[in-house]
Amino acid sequence: MQLVESGGGLVQPGGSLRLSCAASGAFVIDYSIGWFRQAPGKRSEAVACISANFDGTYYENSVKGRFSISRDNTKNTVDLQMDDLKPEDTAVYYCAATYGELVLTTSPPNTYEYDYWGQGTQVTVST
Repeated sequence: MQLVESGGGLVQPGGSLRLSCAASGAFVIDYSIGWFRQAPGKRSEAVACISANFDGTYYENSVKGRFSISRDNTKNTVDLQMDDLKPEDTAVYYCAATYGELVLTTSPPNTYEYDYWGQGTQVTVST
């Protein structure tokens, strides 16, 4: 499976971006997909994740109510809609995938639970 992210860029605080993770070589419906981000000098963190099969979701606390993850099986993509962006959302955003259902709880998924990774897309929130 190959993953390619798109949609990053520079946006002012309060603005919106929609990131897209396009998959090839496999169908996203069969995979649990996660969006992670890494800011300079910080550890990678799970932002939003969606599980295969039953579409359970996880959101990091600071993005709840602002970010929304969705799967489009016809386009074979998983998107991350980001609204009301804040400067602290600035980071490189990566999508990741693992085959099958990943049980999502209130605890953040770990990077080692995902086997396939995209190259990342930069999101900068600044005036």
